[in-house]
Amino acid sequence: MPRKKAADQDSLFSYPIRTRVTQKTGERLEKLQQESACQSVGEVARMVLSGETILCFYRDISLNAPMEEMALIRKELKAIGININQQTRYFHTSRTEAQKAFYALKTAELFRQVGGRVEELLTVINRLAEKWLQGSSTAKV
Repeated sequence: MPRKKAADQDSLFSYPIRTRVTQKTGERLEKLQQESACQSVGEVARMVLSGETILCFYRDISLNAPMEEMALIRKELKAIGININQQTRYFHTSRTEAQKAFYALKTAELFRQVGGRVEELLTVINRLAEKWLQGSSTAKV
C-alpha cells in the first residue's frame, strides 16, 4: 500500500545531493548531531546548508550533586506526606480523645520535619540560583 501524498509538496526533500567530506569534517558533523536535537548527520548538513540555527544541548555536570540532593529531598517529602495522610486517617478513626491527641502530636512532628526539609530545599535552590546568575550582569542606564 503506497504512502499518502504530503499536502505540502514543496517541503519534501526531493533533490538528492551526494558529497564526500574529510574524516575530520565527518567527525565534527557527527559530534554536532549528538549534541543537538538533530536525528541524523544528513539533517545537520541540511540545517547548515539552509542557514538554520542548530540548538545544541550541553549538560553541566557540576549540577549533578544539587539535582541529586533535590531528588532525595523530594522523595523524603513524599514519604512524610504519606505518613501525614496516614496519621490524619488514624486521627479521624480514633474513638477517644487521648488517641486523637496522640495522633495530633505525631502529625505536628511530621509537619516540623517538612519545615526542615523545605528549608534545606530552599538552601539548595539558592545555591543553584547563585550559580545560574553568576555569569549574568546588569546594565546600568
